[in-house]
Amino acid sequence: MELLKRNYKEYLIKDLEMNSVYSCRSFIIKPMNLDKELGILHKWLNMNYAKFWMLQGTTQEQVRTEFEHMEKQGNRFFIGEFEGSPAFMAVFYDASKDQISNYYDYEKGDFGMHVLVAPAEKPIHGFTWNVFKTIMEFMFSYDEVKRVVVEPDRDNEKIHKLNKRAGFEYLKEVKLPEKWASLALCTREQYLQAIENENQ
Repeated sequence: MELLKRNYKEYLIKDLEMNSVYSCRSFIIKPMNLDKELGILHKWLNMNYAKFWMLQGTTQEQVRTEFEHMEKQGNRFFIGEFEGSPAFMAVFYDASKDQISNYYDYEKGDFGMHVLVAPAEKPIHGFTWNVFKTIMEFMFSYDEVKRVVVEPDRDNEKIHKLNKRAGFEYLKEVKLPEKWASLALCTREQYLQAIENENQ
């Protein structure tokens, strides 16, 4: 893992725009430029596999409006590249500023994330799992991040498998305004133990 030049902490935690580059496992993560990435983002979100984002059938301008609204709520967007091409989009947020903190015993240092992986043009074995690990390690590279919280749709079996493989502990199902969600948490120690178990 390598954190180049500037620390993302200032962007992730303090809401300052940065041009830093985070590099890990042949992936590069950087703050997303919505104007630049809107077209590819709109394409991904309108595909069947992205149904749990609930943005299918939307126009580019509707996607822009939704992401601008999310940003005002404190969400921060990053684009991940693989071999020079967009490979995934990640959303990070401080759980204390999000509605999810009303549904569990929030602790300082809880940060949430969402991830959308690009559709595979040429399947690569283990690609999505490596994306997931890269995102987790990106988040845990900051001392401020004590736990990662996720609240995927309870019917999203694919992401549940990834979460559990990464060490997330599922707590309960909660009824959010937009969906029934499965609430799960993962500490740095739980993640490292899960990876150690994978490598045995």
